[in-house]
Amino acid sequence: MVKLFDYTREFKYNLALSFPVTLGLLGHTIVQLIDNIMVGKLGTSELAAVSLGNSFILIAMSIGIGFSTALTPLVSESIGKKNRHEKDFLNHGLIVCLLLGLLLFFSVHNLKDYLFIMGQPSNVVFLAYPYIKWVSISLIPLITFQAFKQFTDGLSMTLPAMYATFFSNLINIILNYILIFGKFGFPSLGIEGAAIGTLIARFSSLIFIIFYFYYTRNLRDYLSTISRINFNFKVLKKIIFLGFPSALQMFFEVFFFIAAIWMSGLLGKNEQASNQIALNLSSMTFMVAMGFSVVAMIRVGEMYGKRDIINLKRIAYSLFLIILLFDIFFCLIFLLFNEYLPWIYLSKTVDKSMSDVFQVIEISSKLILISGVFQIFDGLQSVVLGALRGIQDVFIPTILIFIAYIIVGLPVSYYLGLNTHLGVVGIWIGLLVGLVSSSFFLLLRFSYDLNLIYNKR
Repeated sequence: MVKLFDYTREFKYNLALSFPVTLGLLGHTIVQLIDNIMVGKLGTSELAAVSLGNSFILIAMSIGIGFSTALTPLVSESIGKKNRHEKDFLNHGLIVCLLLGLLLFFSVHNLKDYLFIMGQPSNVVFLAYPYIKWVSISLIPLITFQAFKQFTDGLSMTLPAMYATFFSNLINIILNYILIFGKFGFPSLGIEGAAIGTLIARFSSLIFIIFYFYYTRNLRDYLSTISRINFNFKVLKKIIFLGFPSALQMFFEVFFFIAAIWMSGLLGKNEQASNQIALNLSSMTFMVAMGFSVVAMIRVGEMYGKRDIINLKRIAYSLFLIILLFDIFFCLIFLLFNEYLPWIYLSKTVDKSMSDVFQVIEISSKLILISGVFQIFDGLQSVVLGALRGIQDVFIPTILIFIAYIIVGLPVSYYLGLNTHLGVVGIWIGLLVGLVSSSFFLLLRFSYDLNLIYNKR
């Protein structure tokens, strides 16, 4: 009989492994928070413009980052099997991620003109256009960096990416302060300055992790093999087989939330700014779930390579339990402080018209209540998805995520948001419905996989 201690005794190691990943991810989100606070000082139109601009960037990022996640379970499985194929996955993964980063840059850069035909507020569009121009370039170093990050995660070395992220985030914050407000003799560039700061910071993170590999003895050998890569189509096929569905999974989820940004923009700039505040707060807590999702890929992937099904199940359910506890805590924070959290982003002296500010605060506080509830389901579905990637089940989960977000959640958001008096609150109710559906579907799929693997032993 399985006891609660069988799960809780894994907490310490899971926390230790997830801590650097979560800190690194939180670093990115905290920088976004600081960016939003800085931009919020300029006005609600500028805050809405960053939200709209990031909607294009996040779709591209979801594809690139989602694809790169294939490397983690493949490397973990290789370690479990002890077949020494890790360097092949790094070499081929780097090439794929670099090419994908270039493709995504060209795509976003050419698609930015569609901003003008989306029905968004005109002043928001004109502010967002130059922002996208700069940040789209940063997709190249960002996706390439992901290849290094996912590889080291697969080795259970989660510190390198954290160090690189801290380094680049520090640069980002300093540059944004200088370039947004025009400090130390630099011109005041507004949100375009934030975009340039992001671009430079993302190149710095890639440079940092390359040097980290070079000066770390047990990583230097992997780096030295890049210059003499021999194409192995079997390895390439494995990366693409896992990477493409994983990219679609992240794309569907991100598109679901991006659609909320676009629909909010159709309602007005204050609704869009409110959506951005609630979304940014939710993103911060979601990074904890993402950290445990990476741990699920690593540990479940290693057990899968060893064909140790008993420990695979125990570790997976331990991770499901710990994220549930974290997200119940986050839920309570959001429910208790929903009226106070929006003031982090806005100032009582920011706008000539205080009515805009108070309207954004009022709407945001309602969205944060809904966000508090979906913390639980958002975190759970993320960690279950990480476990599914660990056992390399990606095709069926992709279909389930598509059904949950695009077939179930999106129509609810559209109908309640644009066809009822609920407005942006209705949009977020649709988000909640999609997340509940996703967590339920993925849990059923993981349970099915466990029975299938157990019966094949």
